[in-house]
Amino acid sequence: MNLNEALPLLVLGSSLVPGLIIFFLAETRFRLRTALNLAGAIIKLLLIGYMIWGVMDNQSYHFRHTVLPGLDLALKADALAILFVSLSGALWLLTTLYAIGYLEDSPHRSRFFGFFSLCVTATVGIAMAANLFTFFFFYELLTLSTYPLIVHRGTDVAIRGGNTYLAYTLTGSAVLLTGVVWLYDLLGQVDFTYGGTVASLGSEYDGQLKIIFVLLIAGLGVKAAIVPLHGWLPQAMVAPAPVSALLHAVAVVKAGAFGIVRVVYEVYGAEFSESLGVLPPLAVAAAVTIVWGSLRAIWQDNLKRRLAYSTISQISYIILGTAMLGLISTVGGVVHLVHQGIMKITLFFCAGNYAETLGVHKISGMNGAGRRMPLTSAAFSIAALGMMGAPLTAGYVSKSYLSEGAQQANIIWAEWVLTASGVLNAIYFLPILYRLWFKSQPPAWPRKHIQARGGKETAWLLLIPPLVTAAATLAAGIFSESNWSPLFWVKIIAVREYSP
Repeated sequence: MNLNEALPLLVLGSSLVPGLIIFFLAETRFRLRTALNLAGAIIKLLLIGYMIWGVMDNQSYHFRHTVLPGLDLALKADALAILFVSLSGALWLLTTLYAIGYLEDSPHRSRFFGFFSLCVTATVGIAMAANLFTFFFFYELLTLSTYPLIVHRGTDVAIRGGNTYLAYTLTGSAVLLTGVVWLYDLLGQVDFTYGGTVASLGSEYDGQLKIIFVLLIAGLGVKAAIVPLHGWLPQAMVAPAPVSALLHAVAVVKAGAFGIVRVVYEVYGAEFSESLGVLPPLAVAAAVTIVWGSLRAIWQDNLKRRLAYSTISQISYIILGTAMLGLISTVGGVVHLVHQGIMKITLFFCAGNYAETLGVHKISGMNGAGRRMPLTSAAFSIAALGMMGAPLTAGYVSKSYLSEGAQQANIIWAEWVLTASGVLNAIYFLPILYRLWFKSQPPAWPRKHIQARGGKETAWLLLIPPLVTAAATLAAGIFSESNWSPLFWVKIIAVREYSP
């Protein structure tokens, strides 16, 4: 095995090995647990950085091992995989820092960080999967490793939320597995290849392929929270803030959307998908989800639930960009994988800060919090404006490309959906910003929270991550045309792999 074959395994191992060790650490081994977490995250980023330069130079990073005849465990680090892996690696480091501060006095920290590392390992495996079998393996590992994080607090509410999550995702997995097995029966090994592999079947299989497409998208659509498969996501908000941040920005919902991108472009192929007529219904499902999620967000007083419905809406931007089928809409949808991640993780970090420092969980209780916690509130405001598509933010870039892609594809109704979504985003975010900065604060915030933090804005481990991701939200918008921006990398992906 040479280095190029070993690198995908090393990227997986950089989080898997520390996670397995952490499971066996005593709760009192704070320093060792922290060192293992941070060392794994930093090593992963260094390995990813090395692969980025290699992919730029057309290097190939592949690993393949035959499990059974016709079933290969295969990994590849192509441009699309590197995009998702880079997002996962960078946000894992920040979320690890945040979780260390957030769970400072909590029980069961070794269990938490062990499953936390497994969750990231599964996400990276999903990103680098080179075929449907490997994708499904890591997809199920993600389900099983995320459940203990959702129910971490062990309360009745947490258990109910976790069981709802498990019921939805396992049902979705059964549907996905049906589609995978059916497709393997027709084709044998199903590798992810640009242009797809199913087009090699004759036209007599078109009926079966349409049904299989529905099964695959429905199975993936559970994690991607497509309406009406979204019911688990608001219930999962009982999880600790670091888990919510990971669910919405990197792991579960993003894995579903990423899988849909792979199926459309690299299993079926864009042109063949269009010829089957399966993309217009997918676009309609994404549009309905965009509007429905935004409408439901308006009526939520709990901050994390409002953000959850916002995620339901925003993730479907990625799916809509994929379903509209065009170079520009592809760029808009795929770059939103990154842009939504950095904006949404900022919002959840800030929500956790308000809860931990001020004891505030509801929007109606956020009056004047901007003056009490100016840095946290500034980060929240930047991310919220980005979600609305304000200029100079990451959200503006991806939404502009999606709108232009709709025009290019002559899908006028999609432009109206994107416009309506922007208006609805403003309706549910602007009142929060108004409360933060312009409403009078209560006579006194709960004293126990202020004393716990020494009278500071909040603990520095809780403050640095949202400030970094808020800065990234601005940088991705202001420097979008630079050679190191997410947009630049997505254009490489689109030209190399998705250009007609």
